[in-house]
Amino acid sequence: MPQVRANGIDLEYQTFGDPAAAPLLLVSGLGAQMITWDEGLCERLAGNGFHVIRFDNRDAGLSTKIEEAGPPDLVAAQAGNPKPAYQLEDMADDAVGLLQALGIGASHIVGASMGGYISQLIALNHPSRVLSLTLIMSGPSGKDGVRPRPEASQIFTRVPGPTREERIAHAIANRRILTGPDNPFDEEYERRRAERLYDRSYYPDGMGRQLIASMAAPSRLGRLPEVTVPALVIHGLDDALLPVDNGRRIAAAIPGAHLLELEGMGHNIPVRYWREISDAIVEVARKASPVQPGAAWSS
Repeated sequence: MPQVRANGIDLEYQTFGDPAAAPLLLVSGLGAQMITWDEGLCERLAGNGFHVIRFDNRDAGLSTKIEEAGPPDLVAAQAGNPKPAYQLEDMADDAVGLLQALGIGASHIVGASMGGYISQLIALNHPSRVLSLTLIMSGPSGKDGVRPRPEASQIFTRVPGPTREERIAHAIANRRILTGPDNPFDEEYERRRAERLYDRSYYPDGMGRQLIASMAAPSRLGRLPEVTVPALVIHGLDDALLPVDNGRRIAAAIPGAHLLELEGMGHNIPVRYWREISDAIVEVARKASPVQPGAAWSS
């Protein structure tokens, strides 16, 4: 897959659909590689008339690793003294740099989990770059965020064994927690997913540095009324990592935002909800100011 130089680093990316269609940028969450945006969902979005772009954030996947920052000090961060190697604002600037490198002036933005934090900052710090904003299983951060339930907090403290199989089993166990105990869980699908992610890039230091950047981030709730583009907030009612009140708070703060709550969805994007989620993204995009191909989104 191709890479571009953006904001001083190299970003791995992939596109789906017609390059002349309306661009839609998918922003990944904590430690998540771009392939966590499932190819089937990307193709569904492309089939709905978008030029879909997914990419690896810094410190994840095949994009630049910030190794010069050294191992993340999670002990200090958990003690209330996070020492971030970079800020979430830097990750937002990375995403905007990717758009610029691809010759895209403005895009529909879709962020999941911490990718939703980054997407909020794209909309707040680079408003001319955003056509519409969709935030999936996200929140406001800082003092205004609702903390994880106890069963979800353990995914940050459990340490996997040293072998490939142990680490894959650990990833599957975490996904089971995030899906929710009463929701369908496709063991074989999750195993294939975990194996593919591990074999593509296993880099826990990067996830740790991203986590510290997220922990150090102040609340954005007071700034969210500045968002003026059409906005959609999607949240699962069974989300234990970022409980649904996080989504409700950001939806209430963004003028005119639509809130879609999904029963039986945890901190994940279940295949059975792809159609509903895709249709909702199409609907919010239609509310954006009409743009002609080659005009506002090309630079």
